[in-house]
Amino acid sequence: MSRLEVVSPIPGVFYRKPDPDSPDFVKPGQQVGADDTVGLVEVMKSFYPVPAGAAGTVVEFAADAEAVVDAGQPLVVLEVDA
Repeated sequence: MSRLEVVSPIPGVFYRKPDPDSPDFVKPGQQVGADDTVGLVEVMKSFYPVPAGAAGTVVEFAADAEAVVDAGQPLVVLEVDA
């Protein structure tokens, strides 16, 4: 198995959940598909979903919830089949 870093496509604020009252999109240990949303990046009141990009297991978050992130910054680490 190998690890894949899911990175932010744009600079903004990273959110792990769709709204304050909802659970996180994903949690460590959870299986995800390539098209599954692992978080949102908000810029200027617009929210952009961040897809996993590959099927695998969530290992950890590389960015804190509501952290300001740059484009290309790792957000989530996945373990994927090589």
